[in-house]
Amino acid sequence: MFARELILRTVFGVLVALLATGAAAQTLSPSRYSLDLQNREARRHDFTFLNDAGQVKQFVDAGYLVPLRGNRNYDVKDGVSFPYARPEVREFVELLGRRYRGACGEQLVVTSLTRPSSRQPRNASSRSVHPTGMALDLRRSWNSSCRRYLEQALMRLESAGAIEATRERTPPHYHIALFPRGFREEGREMLMNDSKTDYWVVRGDTLWKIAKAHGISVQAVKSANGLRSNSIYPGQRLKLPAMP
Repeated sequence: MFARELILRTVFGVLVALLATGAAAQTLSPSRYSLDLQNREARRHDFTFLNDAGQVKQFVDAGYLVPLRGNRNYDVKDGVSFPYARPEVREFVELLGRRYRGACGEQLVVTSLTRPSSRQPRNASSRSVHPTGMALDLRRSWNSSCRRYLEQALMRLESAGAIEATRERTPPHYHIALFPRGFREEGREMLMNDSKTDYWVVRGDTLWKIAKAHGISVQAVKSANGLRSNSIYPGQRLKLPAMP
């Protein structure tokens, strides 16, 4: 009887911990758990916390950090002092940028990448992983459809163990720590093989506007959603085929 009770208590405790962790992961809210996880992953990958611009240059020259130059799907803000990151971070941004632009018609905007400890802003946490090159910040769009798509994509990737993401308020942005091993095992495939993306209709949308913004045909949107007419309504969830 005692052994059975002990087993039940253990299982219950594990379930509670898993549920708590899952809930925390799905809120995008900053937490001590999130910082613990980011720092644990940095140690797991044996990443160095860079102290100054000289060390950043050394890591760039050695190929540990690579440049992010932007393309039609994502932009690196002019104010980013060190537009470099781990190779997996660049691949993540390129894949996510393509999906993001396909979902809402905007470029993904990167506002911060590698920041050495000596160049951290005053409001940064002393435990920030930006000095390792594994983190980036993304601008929070004014477009509600873009925000919805990005937040749901981040939560899916977080659930897969590819990233840890938080929604920050000052200034409004998303902080993302990428976990290279989890990205290689799960995240990359999720972003590469997602043949359709979700779009939530907002007031003023028409099928023609949505299709034009995403580079696809009205008929493709109708076929993907089994629509018999062009009638849509705010809040409606549509599946959009990937851009050809």
